[in-house]
Amino acid sequence: MDGIGSFEVRWIRGFTNKSIEFVDNKTVCHKCGDNICFLNLETKKQNVFQSPGKGIGALAVNGNTRMFAFSEEKLSPSIFVYIFPELQLKNELKGSAQLDFTSLSLSTDGPYLACCSSLPDYTITVWNWENAEPICTKPHAGQDVNSLMFNPLSWHQLCALGKCSLTVWNIEKSANIHLMKPSVIELPANDGSYVERLVPTSHTVTEILPNYGLEMPLSAISGLMGEKAESILTKLCTKARLTPSAIGWTPTSELYVGCVEGFLLRVDPESLSVSVIFNPTTADAVPELRNNNFQSLSLNQNGFIAVGKESTVHCVQVKGTQINITQTWQLEEPVTTVMYSPDCKTLLFTSNTGQIYVSNPTQSDVIVKLLDVLNGDFVVAAVSHTDLNICVSVRDSGVLQLWSTDGICLGSLSLQAEVTSLACCPIAQYAAVGTASGIVLYIDLNREQQPRLVHRVHLHHTPVDHLVFDQEGHYLLTGASDSYIYALDAKPSKKFSVIGYTVVHGPILSLSVQCIRDSAQVKVLAQCSGQQLTVLSLPTRDLSGPDCVDRHGCLSTLVLKASTYEVPDPLDSCVLGVSEVFAYCQKRRTLQRFELPQNTDDLSSQQVVQLKPEQEVRGHPVGPASLFLSPHRLWLASVGRDGLLLIRETASMERHIELQCHSRRLGGVRSVSFSADSQTVLTAGLKDCSLVCTDIRTNSTGAGKMKEATRYSQSMRRVLKNIFNTENPVLIDLPEWSQASPAGTVKPEESEVSGGGHSVDVTEQDESYNSLPSAPPSHPTWLESRREAIINEDNEQYSETKKNLKRTIIELRHDIREMMHENEQLPEIERLEQEEFNLDVEEQRSLEAMVEQEVTRVRNEIELEILAKCYLRDVLRRECWESLKIKGKAIKAFHSEQQVKNYPLKEPTVKEVEDLQRVHHMRKMEIAASTVTSTGPQQSKLNKSSNTTSVKEEEQGEEGPEAESAAVTGRFSAELIGSNPYIYDQFCLKTTEQKINQIILLQDVIRHIKTAFNIDFEAVYRQKVQELNHVKERNRHITAIMLELNMREKLWEPGLTLSEQPERLLTVDHSEIKAERYLSPEEKKEEERKKLEEQKRSGAKGDTIRDRALDDMMDGVIEVKKDDILKMEIPAPGFVFTKPDKDWSEEEKKVYKEYEKKTTDLSEEKEKYKKSIETEMRKLQASSMDATKRFDETLSKLFEKKVKCEMAIYQEELKVTYLVYSVLEEDEIRNRDLELKLKLEKILAFKQVTGREVKRHEEELEFFQESYESTVAEDKVLDKDFRKEFFDVRSHLVDALYKLFKSRTRVQKMRTQTENSSTLFKEQRLCGSQAPDALSKMLKAMEELDAPENIPVGVSPQIWEKFCLVRRVKVESEQKVKVKALTLAEMHAFLQKRREEDSSAQQELKNLSAELQCLHRDKQRYLEDIVVHLLLIQGQVEVSTTGLTADYTNSVLSIRRELEKLNRTIRTLGEQKIAIMVEYKDFRKGIIKLQWEHRMKRMQIEHLNTKARDIQMLRLLEEQQDYLNKTGRDSRVSKQVSILEKTLAFQEKTHLKSVKWRMKNIEQLNRQAAEKAKENATVQQQLPDMQVTVAERTHIYEAIASEDNHAAKTEERYQEILLRSKLEECARAQAEELASLWAEVERLRMKNFPSLDQLKHD
Repeated sequence: MDGIGSFEVRWIRGFTNKSIEFVDNKTVCHKCGDNICFLNLETKKQNVFQSPGKGIGALAVNGNTRMFAFSEEKLSPSIFVYIFPELQLKNELKGSAQLDFTSLSLSTDGPYLACCSSLPDYTITVWNWENAEPICTKPHAGQDVNSLMFNPLSWHQLCALGKCSLTVWNIEKSANIHLMKPSVIELPANDGSYVERLVPTSHTVTEILPNYGLEMPLSAISGLMGEKAESILTKLCTKARLTPSAIGWTPTSELYVGCVEGFLLRVDPESLSVSVIFNPTTADAVPELRNNNFQSLSLNQNGFIAVGKESTVHCVQVKGTQINITQTWQLEEPVTTVMYSPDCKTLLFTSNTGQIYVSNPTQSDVIVKLLDVLNGDFVVAAVSHTDLNICVSVRDSGVLQLWSTDGICLGSLSLQAEVTSLACCPIAQYAAVGTASGIVLYIDLNREQQPRLVHRVHLHHTPVDHLVFDQEGHYLLTGASDSYIYALDAKPSKKFSVIGYTVVHGPILSLSVQCIRDSAQVKVLAQCSGQQLTVLSLPTRDLSGPDCVDRHGCLSTLVLKASTYEVPDPLDSCVLGVSEVFAYCQKRRTLQRFELPQNTDDLSSQQVVQLKPEQEVRGHPVGPASLFLSPHRLWLASVGRDGLLLIRETASMERHIELQCHSRRLGGVRSVSFSADSQTVLTAGLKDCSLVCTDIRTNSTGAGKMKEATRYSQSMRRVLKNIFNTENPVLIDLPEWSQASPAGTVKPEESEVSGGGHSVDVTEQDESYNSLPSAPPSHPTWLESRREAIINEDNEQYSETKKNLKRTIIELRHDIREMMHENEQLPEIERLEQEEFNLDVEEQRSLEAMVEQEVTRVRNEIELEILAKCYLRDVLRRECWESLKIKGKAIKAFHSEQQVKNYPLKEPTVKEVEDLQRVHHMRKMEIAASTVTSTGPQQSKLNKSSNTTSVKEEEQGEEGPEAESAAVTGRFSAELIGSNPYIYDQFCLKTTEQKINQIILLQDVIRHIKTAFNIDFEAVYRQKVQELNHVKERNRHITAIMLELNMREKLWEPGLTLSEQPERLLTVDHSEIKAERYLSPEEKKEEERKKLEEQKRSGAKGDTIRDRALDDMMDGVIEVKKDDILKMEIPAPGFVFTKPDKDWSEEEKKVYKEYEKKTTDLSEEKEKYKKSIETEMRKLQASSMDATKRFDETLSKLFEKKVKCEMAIYQEELKVTYLVYSVLEEDEIRNRDLELKLKLEKILAFKQVTGREVKRHEEELEFFQESYESTVAEDKVLDKDFRKEFFDVRSHLVDALYKLFKSRTRVQKMRTQTENSSTLFKEQRLCGSQAPDALSKMLKAMEELDAPENIPVGVSPQIWEKFCLVRRVKVESEQKVKVKALTLAEMHAFLQKRREEDSSAQQELKNLSAELQCLHRDKQRYLEDIVVHLLLIQGQVEVSTTGLTADYTNSVLSIRRELEKLNRTIRTLGEQKIAIMVEYKDFRKGIIKLQWEHRMKRMQIEHLNTKARDIQMLRLLEEQQDYLNKTGRDSRVSKQVSILEKTLAFQEKTHLKSVKWRMKNIEQLNRQAAEKAKENATVQQQLPDMQVTVAERTHIYEAIASEDNHAAKTEERYQEILLRSKLEECARAQAEELASLWAEVERLRMKNFPSLDQLKHD
């Protein structure tokens, strides 16, 4: 086949809106499968560029330079750089990645390309694509990089946008050396606030060490070291930051950064400063941008274009920190990307649904839809074999599209269903579409712009996986996973009727068909499983007769011939030829050809024929693969997951031609379809959203075979022409399917498609369509409907028989019910069981079996649940109960809520025991070694020091050593369990090993304390159990006494609680289960057996006369006990009840007296006995109370001991905690020390490298400086030698030539005039590497100066040529000087930066060394300044405790005896001082007393003098004088008395008169009141009549008044109108008069005053 020709891609369609860029001012390009599509915005013409390698990965485009680059999709991929529109390969870049590239970027101002590779190295590389050389590389720098972007003004800056980071890479250059230096941008927090790293760089240095130790960084605490540790700690210890989504370079080399959270940032890469331009959370934020996520940015002259979540695009202007919206565009669909063309004239929008819009903002705001290619994967595509030559495709969204042979979308139809298969009919212009819900849709394609749905049929409940037409259009065959194959009539004249169905032996994996014209048969190949094939034969004649199909629609074996074959290996796909089968085996990765037997008439349908491959060739490298046969059956196409399309001849399958038409990484090819002439292939990708139309081009060798395919196509057209002319008009006349859907909605992105397409709702058939809010009920299939029709037909035919049967059944039911009712009335012996009335025993047994099965299932589930809970119980019991050597329990007091708990203890592990033994052994050796050392030669020196200590010990007096030891050791656990000789002195704990050993010993002390307390606890617990037994015994006696006394008091019966008996929690009593207990059959039998034994036992005892008599007479006992005295009663004589008292005889009276005496004696005896037992009961109760109270006291003592044990345990645990913290702190110090040393080594190595680099660059700079100076000198020599070159020319001509020699053209000005002034980013070529371009432009400009018209007068042409040559040499020399000057400047800057790095490394080295020394010093101080624990009794702590704990930072530890001695001296001096102060106070008190008395006497003297003066100055009346002189006092008093008596008599007389007058008034008023009452009664009787009269008169008055009021109001309104008209006339006259007066005033004013305009003109 490779001798025939090759493939040529005719067109490709598809759009993913991911990598669309401007390649020039009028053309955009984007990826489409494994190709690149170029779209001209003016002509809308599309061109396809095929990848020269294996697929297309990352794509980068630069519209300014018209360059585009892309990577391959393979191992060790290459990068290809092309120029547009020539599509010429500029270079191929190899060796930069192992697997793939994630991003590419092309620079504007140089031949540079940046790429970022994927795992495993994540390398960022910058290439010079002209030389195909990488200029700088940075491994492990692009781990989360999404995109790269060069600064348009300088390729020395490269921005890398990551998933949650932003990095600017600065490319530094020195001659041919390039370096990449990162500048990480610290983004703000999620709320827009600026945050700092929480990781401290070093520990805090202080003069006084805090109690909690040194402050270490998190790296030292965690033990992590290295760069990864720093990154991990940074992520853990910092706030969540903003997530960048889009970036854009500004003309000032700043960055605009859009964030997913809606923030807009401005970044300065030089200072690394970040400023928030827009914060959506602030109150003054622009409302239109609040919900914007800035997923795309495109800069313009005044700001940028921002794209958000909605279909609105804003043009934003930024001025400082102010942001304003200057223009807004509203599009039909949500926009995902926006970009400007290189000349900033065209604005391009793309949506996520496949639309491309174009606008020219400089001319108008109109947005034009340029392209409308729906986004989404193609499910299947097929080529129509009719004369229209159209292609039909269906997307995963359910949209059917029609394409012309040139790739133009003619029309579309939204089916609103999930499509799974497609087939085009050869005899009419329609397509059959299979859906996921088992429906087959018939789409009329005659009107290309508006395809329509004309029919539908529901065949399967599973997706229709396969739809095939035979070549002559007799049948449409469907296949699905339900093993049913349906045969439908393909003719529209037959209404697409379903002929019948057949069932195969498994789900159908593939289905193919061949029409054999010679035998008038249609053969169908169905692959039912991996190794089984079924071949079906159908005649081409009409199959509508009853002998062809049974009532249910199943094809008869008379017309359907089936053969079953089996192959040795499982197959993935197979296709049927004329007498052969082509298959693909993924297991062997080969294509196989099988020959079918010629004679299959003798074979039965159940017989399986074994097939062996006749030919086997190598297949696809990546499978599985699918096979397709061309219409003329001579070419076999295969496609697979590798994206390759292979076509080979069926006669010789060894040779093939191939085309990489779809992406291997996106699943390869999904479907293939041949055109009618077999010269065009249409393929659809699995997940690359592309549809590729490919032509098979032939050469001279394969021209004959192509002609053969053409002849076959023409012959088929001639055969089908008559049928087409007959059936297609019928199809056109069919009405459009318009059945309303009960539910379903149209997706907005599918409601509008290109080509004037429309949508049709078929969701009533497609229950799997995901856009429906709820799944509709399942609709019956064709087979179910047919079966239902048959059932209805049978029901109509046998309706009378069914009625009779129902009537008989009802009568039978009535009779059985009566029999059951009679049966219930019969005796039990004659009664029948209910099961005997059951007529349908089999149904009952089936129901019972079903119930039993359900019961078994539920029982199994319950048993599994119980088993899981039992397992959980066992685990909890083993871990939390059985593992405890001493179980935790409590003792509760009898008469209070006091409760004491023991200490639960586990058995020490083997490791703990071994560690403890090791420490004991080590301590023994240390003690022995210290003892030997103390008796050595230095004993004399120790004696000297011991003399001083002995003197101090003698001064301690009565202070015992135990108190001193407890205070110094910081614990009193020795008082509880004794001292442990192995415990270290806390003042001697220096090393880590000692601290660890001390922790083990202290833990052992804690365990001993708990063990000792548990022993006492167990003793008290046993005591409580004994007390409970005693109380129960006493309560038993008390209960017996209360029964004798017939008392009903409630006894106090204490017991053990659950906390005291925790083992009760692990057992469940039957009383705790509220539900009815379930008994197994074995348990039921055991219960019945026990009941029978009990009955037998009770019956064996018997019932004798002696026992009954004993029970009747003496309550079953022989002797009368004293306890029964209370029950004794003396019977009264019989005559007492029969005779009255007066009829008794003497004898009877004596008997009665004796009875009374006995009764009295018995009562006295009962009372004595009752008092005695009551006294006994009270003693028993008091005894119980006393015993329990004594126990409570014992428990209180145990509680006090528990408190002491807790104190001791807490003391030891506090020591353990401090020791553990100390060990951890030392470990942190070691980690920090190691970290600093590693950093020091790293910085030292870096310092050595930078030193060598600086030295090397200095040497290079010095060498280049010399070269530069020599070049400058040579240039000056050329200037000086100019006149020497023209020594034979006149001087004035030489001067003119010299001026021309020094003149230069302005190349920059010429370039600016030729460039487009609207370009946003102007080129800045400041680098020496751009010199060749500048030199070539300069030389081109010099050609104008070399023109003959510029020759000065008097200069010959020979001299002018020589002059031009000299000037060109001079220009080249000057350009060389400029290039070297720029290079020298670059080298100087590069060297300066290296020197700065070296100096910063030197400074960092000094800082690390200083920090390391400081750490060593602090470590030494920390080890020397140990923490000890001291026990201080109350009164000895003289530190203020403002908080929970006292602060002992500035405290001093002193000797107690010294303090007490000092206190005694202070106390003595204080007493003396107090005595002196008391004596001074008493003396001072006497002085003050004398002063007070003196002051009092002086005040008395002054008071008396004042009093005497007042007496002398007093003036008295005569009466006062008489009174004072006591003359005539008695007469005056008597006179006043007589006057008062007269006054009193007069007042009494006047009062009596007033009383009489008032009484008369009262009588008169009473009479008047009686008269008024009579009048009121009379008026009250007349009141109703008066009320009626008043009401009538009121109505009359109101009627009259309303008429009068209306007339009055009318008159008043009339007068008002007249008055208003008069006033208006008056006002009008006054206004006219006023206007005339104003005019007169103005005239007089103009007459008396000159005009300013007149003065000006004058």
